Amino acid sequence: MRELYPEIDARVTGMLDVGDGNRMYWEESGNPDGKPVVFLHGGPGGGSSPTHRRLFDPDAYRIVLLDQRGCGNSTPHASGPTADLSANTTWHLVSDMEALRQHLGIERWQVFGGSWGSTLALAYAQRHPERVSELVLRGVFAVRRSELDWYYGGGAGNLFPEEWQRFLAALPPEKRDGDLIEAYGRLLNDPDPAVHEPAAVAWSVWEASLIALHQRQALIERFAEPRFATAFSRLENHYFRHGAWLAEGQLLADAGKLAGIPGVIVQGRYDVVTPATTAWELHQAWPGSELVIVDDAGHAYDEPGILHHLVTATDRFRG
Repeated sequence: MRELYPEIDARVTGMLDVGDGNRMYWEESGNPDGKPVVFLHGGPGGGSSPTHRRLFDPDAYRIVLLDQRGCGNSTPHASGPTADLSANTTWHLVSDMEALRQHLGIERWQVFGGSWGSTLALAYAQRHPERVSELVLRGVFAVRRSELDWYYGGGAGNLFPEEWQRFLAALPPEKRDGDLIEAYGRLLNDPDPAVHEPAAVAWSVWEASLIALHQRQALIERFAEPRFATAFSRLENHYFRHGAWLAEGQLLADAGKLAGIPGVIVQGRYDVVTPATTAWELHQAWPGSELVIVDDAGHAYDEPGILHHLVTATDRFRG
């Protein structure tokens, strides 16, 4: 069973001015002459972590991590009282990736993304296929209405009724039967911390409670930290309210644009955050893709079976 590579430090870090008042944190680790790979974190708003460097052979890869607009070490942070998300869209993030690629002098890179990171990876690869050497995706999410309705319309709540009740409890009683994403949006964008922080924590903890096949208390506690939760929930809600600025079903409809790009999709069978049907449909629409269903896993990238297949894929593509 493959495991993470040993811990490594970032070799170089920077803040790239991507416009609209935003500065994007990026870092490089591994071999400066190695094969370029960019890791795209989830959320949106989850931020990158030093652990993510360990998915790649540091002797073979030039490993690039970034924090998307509004989260992690990027500025301004979406938890701020005057956070403006008007210039934070899927296509801004795609442009930011291109700006970073050019800044680093990279011709083509492997794109690795899980959950929301898979969404961004697909959007980027479909717009810039000539810049992508391979795709490694996990927990595929296409931001379709059916996926949002499953997660925020009670579908997943049938499996986690206790957590679902806590998620609903953060809303006024009269708002618990309507569009919950919109209802949460009003609370999350209220300038009063007494209003937006409890809503942010409830939104964030709902996701943290469902990520792994077996709940992880330490992860739930991290997602409940108010600064993280506020940025995470505001960004997710902002993107979901707008359908991630994608036409309904766009990423699957345009999967033919990925023809010729080698790719591996790793999907947990019991992933209730991004159910396996989307990964299956993407695989059917993407010529030459490989789909690996892990029968004893949920959504988290570091569940043993998922991790094994992700590292196996990056090892295969290291060239």
